[in-house]
Amino acid sequence: MKKKYLFIVISVSLCTLLSGCSTLEEKPEAIVTTEPAPIVNDYPTRDRVEYVLNCVAQHGGLTYISQYACGCKIDKIAEKMTFAEFEAAKTFTYLSKGQTGDAGAVFRDPAQSKDLRKRIKEVEASAEKSCFVK
Repeated sequence: MKKKYLFIVISVSLCTLLSGCSTLEEKPEAIVTTEPAPIVNDYPTRDRVEYVLNCVAQHGGLTYISQYACGCKIDKIAEKMTFAEFEAAKTFTYLSKGQTGDAGAVFRDPAQSKDLRKRIKEVEASAEKSCFVK
């Protein structure tokens, strides 16, 4: 009797192992897309933090309101300009003010410089209006 019982248990166990668990559902294959996801946030964190700290300093120091508004401001700018455009505009703005005469002409006079400096000024003014409560 024991041999027959042992044989049945081993047979059932072996069948279960060989066939796999019949109670598990098979998962469907994952769908793979070839299109890259759009970049929502291409501004590096370090640059965002630097912008917010400079903005907070320009608005009277660290308060909850200035910190929140400056964070909002860089988010609004990021919605309207790519990081490459923002970085180029800030570079042209900084270098065109730092150099006078012929030395600064390289950064001040090209059409690209003028366009980017005008655009960053407009985008920052728009962001200032929508983020800071007056």
